Amino acid sequence: MTDQTGQVEQTEQDQDDYMVGPIDFLAVEFPGARLNGEGLNALMDLVERGIIRILDLSVVKVDGDGTVTAVELTDLDGDGTLDLTMFAGVRSGLLDEEDVAASAELAEPGNAVAVLLYENTWAGPFVSALRRAGADVVASGRIPASDVIAMLDELEGSDGVG
Repeated sequence: MTDQTGQVEQTEQDQDDYMVGPIDFLAVEFPGARLNGEGLNALMDLVERGIIRILDLSVVKVDGDGTVTAVELTDLDGDGTLDLTMFAGVRSGLLDEEDVAASAELAEPGNAVAVLLYENTWAGPFVSALRRAGADVVASGRIPASDVIAMLDELEGSDGVG
């Protein structure tokens, strides 16, 4: 359907049919700006299996004096081998330079920071089905893995007490 200006209007049904999963971001610090490739392999596996879709991926290095320099995504470890060619140029526009700069401020000098914005594509059909049924997601959140591990350790330690 088009409006008076010729623009396509989206109906509520169209929006329900458009499956978008929750969008998350990670900022990961790499000591010494060194990568071993294991994380990249896991990331590529998630993408290839359709579990996530990369929306933005930026890497910056924080120099000793605090200067932030963008790192080319094709050769992160400097070994001459193209590491991330499948992600080169991935930019949705949702992650901007201020977001990357804010993440870089969290890193120690001499380290690199990768900022990853991704869609949880596995959840798209589920959320779309809920919307078609009249439901709406009213809250969502993340619990850091370190918090979960600490709580499990605490619970395990208290099993014999009581």
